[in-house]
Amino acid sequence: MFADSAKIFIKSGKGGDGHVSFRRELYVPNGGPDGGDGGRGGDIIFVVDKGLNTLTDFRHVRKYVATNGQEGGKRRCHGKDGQDLVIKVPEGTIIKDFETGKIIADMSGENKREVILKGGCGGNGNMHYATATMQVPKYAQPGQAGQELWVLLELKVIADVGLVGFPNVGKSTLLSRVSNARPKIANYHFTTLNPHLGVVDLGDGGGFVMADIPGLIEGASEGIGLGHAFLKHIERTKVLIHMVDAASIEGRDPVGDIRAINEELGKHNPALLAKPQVIAANKMDAVAMDGEDPLSRIREAFEKDGIRVFAISAVSGQGVKALLGHVQGLLQDMDDAPTVFEREFDLDALSVSESLPYQVEKLEEGVYCVEGPRIEKMLGYTNLDSEKGFEFFQNFLKKNGILEDLERAGIEEGDTVKIYGLEFDYYK
Repeated sequence: MFADSAKIFIKSGKGGDGHVSFRRELYVPNGGPDGGDGGRGGDIIFVVDKGLNTLTDFRHVRKYVATNGQEGGKRRCHGKDGQDLVIKVPEGTIIKDFETGKIIADMSGENKREVILKGGCGGNGNMHYATATMQVPKYAQPGQAGQELWVLLELKVIADVGLVGFPNVGKSTLLSRVSNARPKIANYHFTTLNPHLGVVDLGDGGGFVMADIPGLIEGASEGIGLGHAFLKHIERTKVLIHMVDAASIEGRDPVGDIRAINEELGKHNPALLAKPQVIAANKMDAVAMDGEDPLSRIREAFEKDGIRVFAISAVSGQGVKALLGHVQGLLQDMDDAPTVFEREFDLDALSVSESLPYQVEKLEEGVYCVEGPRIEKMLGYTNLDSEKGFEFFQNFLKKNGILEDLERAGIEEGDTVKIYGLEFDYYK
């Protein structure tokens, strides 16, 4: 089963605690502190594996945790660093924050290796804290906590050309004729259940990668049929080939089909409609000679908008060379670098430094204000409109002692808390 999405939990390692110890040797009665530093926690690292083409493995293992750093030891011994955890994904995988849907990294193009979560720093041993006035420090720094996150992995195939059209119009037949791909072909709807990629070789160094995108029907952008699962694979393509059954063997209207597909593309992502389009009027060898000329009708409807229409037969190969040559010409005028989506999620926001200040102030009777850099940074990456985001916000207030500070300031149930333009009623 082709898998192009998966939700997993990732967590980097905690830094090892610094050690508290004192030098104890013969003839050294007043040895100073010699507690070593803790080791660094392991990172969570994603790398591209060219041998993978689905996310199936992530449906069986959903939790990925790097090892913690080791505690420091006596005699200034440094704790062992935690081992990094390397997670292999197919090229084209997008890593998103599950809560916000924002892109953390796109494993495409030059981006073959990405450190997603950094391990916690090891704590300093007590040997760092000896001073002229404190020669026997009995404390050390704890290791920094690791970072954790639920992420959504989405595989968006990397292809130059996307082949779109309603079921059973001949997309798989065309792909198998012009490339090395061998998709399943049969005379019934939804034969193709997975996106298929094929390399089209035009000779003299020319060629491109074509993807057969299955499952596009009316309502695909709302999840009807299979389109909702596969529309995302069109987003990286540079040119779209609309394939229609010009012979209307199943009674379909080719002009109406193209317009319906474009409507679904626009609903999913309006930017898709800006891509260059070409129409492949397939099954021309089956068009009745004494009936209406479907090719003229299709050309009249779309060529005025600059969309070329090619009469082809995917079975016999008629007109296919001209179609591919035109597509190659469109690609030559475009940037040959793959489409790579930009980062939207700030990973630094995962670790709101406890050293950042904040203050709690009573503005008037029953109204309190909480503000400061620590609060601003937390609000910058928390979606309070979602249930999980608001739950995180509540835990943040509790964990950082802000609720205790409010209670010390005299807050009571039903009072109002103001936080940078937001207002909440306080209840225990």
